[in-house]
Amino acid sequence: MSQKPALPGDKVAIIEEFETGPNTFDDGQSIRSSVVGITEFDKANRIAKITELKKPAVPKAGDIIIGNVSALMNNMFAINILYINGKANHSGLECICQAKGAKKRILARVSDIIMIKMICLLNGVMHATISEPELGVLFTQCNKCGGKVVALGGNVKCIDCGYIEERKLSTKFGNSDFIKLSSN
Repeated sequence: MSQKPALPGDKVAIIEEFETGPNTFDDGQSIRSSVVGITEFDKANRIAKITELKKPAVPKAGDIIIGNVSALMNNMFAINILYINGKANHSGLECICQAKGAKKRILARVSDIIMIKMICLLNGVMHATISEPELGVLFTQCNKCGGKVVALGGNVKCIDCGYIEERKLSTKFGNSDFIKLSSN
């Protein structure tokens, strides 16, 4: 077997020479790579395949996720994943967090740093929860002036303008060491 590096879309071989294998596709004329990896040719079986160098980290049920809220919807919000169990994640993945009782109270705002727990992967969508006490907002700013806030019961109060707003705060709210928090 011969090996060489490949990027997504790179021409690996022509369809007359080899058949597609793992992580490759046929564009009608050529066999192309679908991932970053090492090209391998199985000359005995005439198969071209790509061994993926690194798979993106996808959270599993029970994983603790730290991320920032990227969108708010009626009874849920989307979180851009930054850390999975304390390890940085640069995959750009998002997950959905169901917000039970969100119509009655504000759980989070866009750009809040939040800790959630992965529940499941259903129909290609990652679902998470914020219901446990240690889960919730870790860092936020005043929604009115952008100033610093302090915890005040189940609310946050701006130290600059005095604006009080409701949030679902984590028991670890205000601790800025997010990486250590998510690995506990």
